[in-house]
Amino acid sequence: MLYKGSCHCGKVAFEVKGEIGGAVRCNCSICARKGALLWAVPHEKLSLVAWGDDLGRYTFGKAQIAHRFCRTCGIHPFAEDVGESGERTAYININCLDDVDVASIEVFEFDGRAA
Repeated sequence: MLYKGSCHCGKVAFEVKGEIGGAVRCNCSICARKGALLWAVPHEKLSLVAWGDDLGRYTFGKAQIAHRFCRTCGIHPFAEDVGESGERTAYININCLDDVDVASIEVFEFDGRAA
């Protein structure tokens, strides 16, 4: 299935292909504050439609994950990482997807504080 999503103002927009089998609620210091529900997909399934100079990047700690955000409205629509074997993953904030009933998605807890 093809999903469309964006930040609040729409300056960062994307499409992602796949089936949402669940989402992760991470309790690390940034994810807990954002309230993001993350769906992991292979990075090649994510396609940016609009971003320009509005797509910001924030890392902390070991800088293994790039938390992407809109510089205009501040919303974090996705994050990216690079695995040890070089595979890339995108973590889509399902709260930023259009036409998705977030309440119907199973949520798994992840202890990001301990990772």
